[in-house]
Amino acid sequence: MMLVRNVVVLMLLVTVIAPIVLYTDRIGTFKSASSRNEFIEEVTSFTFSGEAGRLNVLPQESSATLKEPIGLVYTDNTTKDLQKLEGVEHKSARVLSATVDDGQAQKANPIRQVTDGNNQEMQSGVSEKSTTAAENEVRREGKIPKDKDGKARVSRRSSSNNVAQNVEVKAENQSPKTPVIPGKLETAKSGEGQNEQMAAPDARVRQLKDQLIRAKVYLSLPATKNNPHFTRELRQRIKEVQRVLGAASKDSDLPRNSYDRLKAMDQTLAKGKQIQDDCTAIVRKLRAMLHSTEEQLRVHKKQTLFLTQLTAKTLPKGLHCLPLRLTSEYYALNSTQQHFPNQEKLEDPRLFHYALFSDNVLAAAVVVNSTITHAKEPSKHVFHIVTDRLNYAAMRMWFLVNPPGKATIQVQNIEEFTWLNSSYSPVLKQLGSPSMINYYFRTHRANSDSNLKYRNPKYLSILNHLRFYLPEIFPKLDKVLFLDDDIVVHKDLTGLWSLNLKGKVNGAVETCGESFHRFDRYLNFSNPLISKNFDPRACGWAYGMNVFDLKEWKKQNITGVYHNWQKLNHDRQLWKLGTLPPGLITFWNRTYPLDRSWHVLGLGYNPNVNQREIERAAVIHYNGNLKPWLEIGMPKYRNYWTKYVDYDHVYLRECNINP
Repeated sequence: MMLVRNVVVLMLLVTVIAPIVLYTDRIGTFKSASSRNEFIEEVTSFTFSGEAGRLNVLPQESSATLKEPIGLVYTDNTTKDLQKLEGVEHKSARVLSATVDDGQAQKANPIRQVTDGNNQEMQSGVSEKSTTAAENEVRREGKIPKDKDGKARVSRRSSSNNVAQNVEVKAENQSPKTPVIPGKLETAKSGEGQNEQMAAPDARVRQLKDQLIRAKVYLSLPATKNNPHFTRELRQRIKEVQRVLGAASKDSDLPRNSYDRLKAMDQTLAKGKQIQDDCTAIVRKLRAMLHSTEEQLRVHKKQTLFLTQLTAKTLPKGLHCLPLRLTSEYYALNSTQQHFPNQEKLEDPRLFHYALFSDNVLAAAVVVNSTITHAKEPSKHVFHIVTDRLNYAAMRMWFLVNPPGKATIQVQNIEEFTWLNSSYSPVLKQLGSPSMINYYFRTHRANSDSNLKYRNPKYLSILNHLRFYLPEIFPKLDKVLFLDDDIVVHKDLTGLWSLNLKGKVNGAVETCGESFHRFDRYLNFSNPLISKNFDPRACGWAYGMNVFDLKEWKKQNITGVYHNWQKLNHDRQLWKLGTLPPGLITFWNRTYPLDRSWHVLGLGYNPNVNQREIERAAVIHYNGNLKPWLEIGMPKYRNYWTKYVDYDHVYLRECNINP
């Protein structure tokens, strides 16, 4: 019985345990080979106990003729590198398939030789130092583009034949399950200068917008359309970036996940860059987009100009309501209540007289209020306001209800100037002619003037030309300060009356600091009458705040000079319409330049007026279409005007006039 038991145990050892031991020994040998951090690329060749086994089912590849895979790390100089790779054919940065040669024996894998530290390939054309530097540079980036097997690819070029050779190094400290998309290295490199770029408050916003442009270009190319999976991914990235951007104008407006969306889009664009094999198609598309954008910009500029001019001509509903409300109140007054006090001061030449010609009640009120607020002696200031028949009652009612303190007010109706008729004034005759009315109100754009600002109906109003008749309006005064109704006074202006104009008639601030304010911008120098009498580069000056010496005016017959030039311009060949061109001609060599701090212009069209100049100016001028009482006025300048308007006034509230 004991003998039988021993036999059974022995057979059990031979048939069960011995195969386990032998199999375990082979497994140990395989593990020892793989523990050397080798990459087994050929699945048809495993080494067991030092002998090479061969899998005959799979086709064998000869390592002697095995071409190394071409792996490219995309950088900004990728295009230059590709041009140097003569003889190397590839359609993308993916690893190309290796060539097969069954006639030669299999040798050691060249990639394994590199990873094991074999320097044979280094000695044949690539220095070990340059390769190590390239690898270290990639590792410093922290993100290495990998293929599907998790291997990092570094591109290097042989110095002997100028053909790119690519070395694959096994990724270190990387999980094989972590997907890394080619092109991530480019993102990492671009991230090095991120701190410098972020110095700009809108650096990331601009980067996201640039990505959208690139994405749309890729989306329209044939190579992308033939890749449905990439097309879906790219469309998704575009939606994400658009959602992140929204209406953001600076980086602080972006949500927290904006950087993640930027990185995701960058990776997708890197894929698109690999897919495209024809750069000329991208260039053509970008050029087409550029031309289309320029054309759209031209159309939008033209539309903006037209709409701006239309808005500037249109009276807001509240400003239309106000004079109606005031007019009804004025005619409800007794005749004794319709007169202003201190009328004896109106012709006293020792006082400070202002001329203001306006049909805008609220604008005229701001001019008067801001002037009186800064006047040192308000009782010595006299305001002469001239308006048209429609606004005469409303203007009088406003200043009767809101008297300017101790200052004196006079409101006149231009219809009462019986001396101002078409037989005396050439411009009045021209403004009433059918040809002039047709010019302003012509509906056929094809035949109309291309410059819309010259077709503003405000030029039909004689109020605009009344500034050339100051001695006739104020026959007993020596000096008058002319003010436009779109200005605001910041300082006391009494110093202007003590200025010595040195025989000149007009004291004004010159505007030759800007090229478009010279004579050749206003006058037609192709006409001999203009070219023989004036200098095209002469410095222009501004209306809006002007000191006029009425004694010199009469002495030099300025009104007669104005009439002569108006007669010569009956067909508008010397200048277009307006008051500044005839003013430049009439006061040629008769203008005394004032210091620029007296009068700062541009608040009605220029968003970049120097803030310091505004603060130190005596008068700021909203010349241009963007008036402060219109919705299109620039908000950054509106407060200078609105602080002189009492929006709690009963008439303003009834007409729904708000700041």
